[in-house]
Amino acid sequence: MLKFIHAADFHLDSAFRALTDRQAAGRRRESRELPFRLANYVNQRGIPLVLLAGDLFESREAFRETGEQLAAALGQMEARVFIAPGNHDWAGPGSVWETVAWPENVHIFRENALAAVEVPELNVVIHGAAFTGPEQAAGQLTGFRAPEDGKLHIGLLHGEVDPAEDRYGPVRRQEIAQSGLHYLALGHIHKRTVPQTAGRTVYAWPGCPEGRGFDELGEKGVYQGAVSDDGNVSLEFVPLARRRYEILEVDVTGREPLAAVEAALPPETARDLYRVLLTGETGEGGVDLNAMRETLAHRFYALELRDHTRMAADVWRRAEEDSLRGLFLQSLRRRLGEAKTDREREAITRAARFGLAALDHRDLG
Repeated sequence: MLKFIHAADFHLDSAFRALTDRQAAGRRRESRELPFRLANYVNQRGIPLVLLAGDLFESREAFRETGEQLAAALGQMEARVFIAPGNHDWAGPGSVWETVAWPENVHIFRENALAAVEVPELNVVIHGAAFTGPEQAAGQLTGFRAPEDGKLHIGLLHGEVDPAEDRYGPVRRQEIAQSGLHYLALGHIHKRTVPQTAGRTVYAWPGCPEGRGFDELGEKGVYQGAVSDDGNVSLEFVPLARRRYEILEVDVTGREPLAAVEAALPPETARDLYRVLLTGETGEGGVDLNAMRETLAHRFYALELRDHTRMAADVWRRAEEDSLRGLFLQSLRRRLGEAKTDREREAITRAARFGLAALDHRDLG
């Protein structure tokens, strides 16, 4: 039984532009610590093989210190480590793969064509290739067939399967089925996939091990895999992220908005980054986002609030009043009925709230 780790898409040195400067610096520092935590996991569990499927750096111009830290972490692993550079950290002159001294237990595929490296003590052959530019239209698995020689054969690539457009290492399911590989370790897709099978070959993406924005939600980590002597593959997800991005939608209809949000929050949120979407109906004043943010901010690493509420129907009924308020609401109610998108409806609702506040000499902030 061969145990291995399959990880990808660290994107070290990401900017985290949506955060404050202090928070962004903290997240970059935490990202650089991730490979050391992975090294501890590998060593504690005696895992002899680590497969890293590209985009370990946000760009090929990664800071030298970041490359040196990754090299140090990989050097701590009591395992053989294989890397297939991706479209963000592609291999070539001047890249971090050439300028950093990598430890002896690390093999980096540097050619834009499949190469095989045998690990006799593990009875396995790793077949990998690198991006050598920011795009790779040709399929690296085309025409490949692993020999039937009693060894385990594992592929390591950065790319997409049956993509709509051939830009990032396209691989065809039929090619996977015909490859003779026992497992194909892929990178590039940031959302973890369940193991899939083409022919007798199992393939998967582990996703990114740390979310970097609200398009990368939930628990993140790596795959721990095992290949039996007869070639059967099993995968287990290992959570590794220090923090999670989460989106929480809260209906505040008929409730005090802050109380509604507090009731909807899970007990442990201090390490995470949340976007809270407020929906439902509210009165003329809507939601005081600034006050809510001040009250809740300490409960999160970062908090983003969005008011998607609509004005309650009884407020719009006041459009029938024979008054300036009524005339104002009539005009906006007509436009609301003609609106074609949620964005238009939200803008009209916002205009109604501020207009009514002005008429009543109220401050909406």
